[in-house]
Amino acid sequence: MFTLIPAEIVAQRRKRNTPPASDRIRFGVIGCNGMGWTNMRIHLQIDEVDCVALCDVDQSVLDRRAADAERLQGKKPALYKDYRKLLEDDSIDAVIIATPDHWHCKIMVDAVEAGKNVYVEKPLANSIQECNIMVKAVERTGKIAQVGQWQRSGRHYKSAKEYVHSGKLGQIRLVKVWAYQAWMKPIDPKPDGDPPPGVDYDMWLGPAPKRPFNPNRFHFNYRWFWDYSGGMMVDWGVHEIDIALQIMGATAPKSITASGGKLAYPDDASETPDTLQAVFEYENFNMLWEHATGIDVGNFGTTEGIAFIGNNGTLALSRQSWKLLPEKEMKDGISQFKMESLPKQAAGGFSEYVEDHARNFIDAIKANDSSKLAADVVAGSVAASNGHMGNIAYKTGRKVYWDVEKGNFGNDKESNALMSTRYHNGWKLPKE
Repeated sequence: MFTLIPAEIVAQRRKRNTPPASDRIRFGVIGCNGMGWTNMRIHLQIDEVDCVALCDVDQSVLDRRAADAERLQGKKPALYKDYRKLLEDDSIDAVIIATPDHWHCKIMVDAVEAGKNVYVEKPLANSIQECNIMVKAVERTGKIAQVGQWQRSGRHYKSAKEYVHSGKLGQIRLVKVWAYQAWMKPIDPKPDGDPPPGVDYDMWLGPAPKRPFNPNRFHFNYRWFWDYSGGMMVDWGVHEIDIALQIMGATAPKSITASGGKLAYPDDASETPDTLQAVFEYENFNMLWEHATGIDVGNFGTTEGIAFIGNNGTLALSRQSWKLLPEKEMKDGISQFKMESLPKQAAGGFSEYVEDHARNFIDAIKANDSSKLAADVVAGSVAASNGHMGNIAYKTGRKVYWDVEKGNFGNDKESNALMSTRYHNGWKLPKE
């Protein structure tokens, strides 16, 4: 399900289908180690896409991805350690941003102001304030900005949405969203030390607080430290929360409460909670988020998913499928289902859906029409902001209340302060 088309097949196909230079879309990638390169590789399966530039603070990653790009498209891209130099290239049409979360806002704003269209990885940003800044930057510049919330491009997610909207589930009073991840093991504490050779660690830190290099905070595991990300609540949460709120037609909760902590691995090196439950109150329904590491047996037998719980039945949706669980009622002394029963509705897969998400981005660029995007910057902001609200409720240890009119937590100074981001090391927060 999670396999990609082999590189040699991609390369052969590109040789057969080469549009003229005037029709080609020139891409740069900023942050090439994980999803940045996955996204670029999938975009390269689209005939009119070229990878012309790569940027990463780690020279070993740059060298590896330059070789990968040459194997796929027959030519090497330009290489940069400083993203600002990449953005100076006026010939670049679009950039993929897949740095740690604390860099998303600054780089994306600089990119759209430099005239680039943007595919930015989720979560959109590391704070509610930064989400707001990014939305306004896209509105101001008119550039095309797709967020990597690729589940929106999945056909079985679309069919689940259609079924929920049919009304057959009855009144939906609760939506459950969850991520149980047994593959996440304890992060053993390690001493501070020197960054690996070829790594510009000061550039990696960027606007984050100055700290000695520690391997536990670098590359993938940055997700579990508050300086750079928001843990599972925003890493996995944005995918599931995004679909839940899109289907329910909601954007902001009235209140949020959260409880959890480091309950699975209390002594490991991470900071963000490995176990968390958060209740979001919206108009006419509640949403319950929960995550746990080291456990795979989640709700309805799936490790992750979204369940729409209605008076007549429940629709349980995951990356593998969706299924119905009808409620029963007694009629004339006979137990009957309240709604129809359907066979399990199978999914496509990661590769198919991310390919569709990439194709959607290219189509929107060619049409110069943000309304065609499956996951625009507003959708990214809604999902990330709700995740950050859950973390704020967790950090304050109490129920918090969102004021839609003010766009903040009203007179709650502590919660409002947690909406914002302070930049360090000479970097300046972009202006709204």
